[in-house]
Amino acid sequence: MFRKREDTTPLASQPAPTERVTSVLGTGINWHGNLSGSGGVRIEGAFEGDITLQGLLVVGETGRVTCKHLQANVVIVAGAVRGDITAEKVEIRATGRVWGDVVTASFSTEEGAFLRGQIRMEDEVEVGVTVLPEEQPIQEEEPTEED
Repeated sequence: MFRKREDTTPLASQPAPTERVTSVLGTGINWHGNLSGSGGVRIEGAFEGDITLQGLLVVGETGRVTCKHLQANVVIVAGAVRGDITAEKVEIRATGRVWGDVVTASFSTEEGAFLRGQIRMEDEVEVGVTVLPEEQPIQEEEPTEED
């Protein structure tokens, strides 16, 4: 009656765990440029430029992001974002402010969140992030002797 029930869900159909933050742009840092690659990034400072990320992007409460278009798998906004967002999942926290359009498959907000723009919900969202393979050392070919 009270025995433990075994999970019969196959591993392939279980959702992948949310990626961890591996890089932080701290408070007091102003960054102008582009950010691309894979991994989890948290922004607590000011960022201006394009963001194309395969992974998680968190804009913390003190974070300020200005970009034409932000692309990531998961975007969590607790600070301010000025620009359009394309992501599989978008969360705007109570302290979050977004000025721009959002294209996503999953959207949630907390009471007090601010969004000035349009939301377009899609069944699937292609983030379009291509991750370059890690650089491999170039191997020089041995010179061959010709007869």
